[in-house]
Amino acid sequence: MIPLAIVSLLEELLKKHTGNEALIDQTQAVGGGSINAAYRIRYAGQDFFLKYNQAKRYPKMFELEAKGLRILSKTKKIRLPEVIGLGEAGQNAFLLLEHIETDYPDHNFWEIFGKELADLHRETNQTFGLDHNNYIGSLPQNNSPAPSWSEFFIAQRLKPQLKMAAEKGMVNTTILNYFEKLYAKLPGLFPEEAPALLHGDLWSGNFLCDSNKTPVLIDPAVYYGHREMDLAMSKLFGGFSPRFYEAYHAAFPLEKGWQERVDLCNLYPLLVHVNLFGGGYVGQLQSCLNRFV
Repeated sequence: MIPLAIVSLLEELLKKHTGNEALIDQTQAVGGGSINAAYRIRYAGQDFFLKYNQAKRYPKMFELEAKGLRILSKTKKIRLPEVIGLGEAGQNAFLLLEHIETDYPDHNFWEIFGKELADLHRETNQTFGLDHNNYIGSLPQNNSPAPSWSEFFIAQRLKPQLKMAAEKGMVNTTILNYFEKLYAKLPGLFPEEAPALLHGDLWSGNFLCDSNKTPVLIDPAVYYGHREMDLAMSKLFGGFSPRFYEAYHAAFPLEKGWQERVDLCNLYPLLVHVNLFGGGYVGQLQSCLNRFV
């Protein structure tokens, strides 16, 4: 059940947003992942999407998510849910978004998705990183800018997660030594490209197909990085339709050998999964390391 203190604030937000004075007359719990409570709510005949959690547990999580959604939305390259509002009530923080009616993807959906992601990746920046830190899942994500991708990938992606995994006793000295060897090789492994605006956590749970068969991105972990990171993440748990990758490559051709670098890119999300979910991902992490060290 949604806390009453949140309901009161939601009704104030929705009155301003819709111009209608009403009450929330329906709530339905929906899948929102392991981090947040999530609800579909109805106000004045319209549906909205709400998620909330304990404010102290994940400081500024919803504020940073809203920033990420707005950064991506401003590009007008791909659809994002509109941010209606956010706030705190009692011990809880909440985020209120546009509700997206969903459908099943068809062939055209995947072609549109590939092209639109390619268009998003053409948005660039002077440096890799972002002007603020955010989250990847429920873990802090450091975005301190760096002039080169290899420098950023090592200092802001691999090292913080590896340190966390080591402190938890999740990785052994062999893996730590392998990473040290990898750091020395990294500058020569990635092709040089301009920083690209990334979703940052692009797996099958973080996009929707709306009722018009249009792609919608959700739950971003935004930063400017190497665009192969988004493509690699999409392949970590089975991959998207081949039409997605064909359409992407046709719109914004990838450098030769990108498929061989998928495991290299996925060292970061694998470390995140080790820290979030435990040792079951350590073997996969070691296998990926073995390919490059």
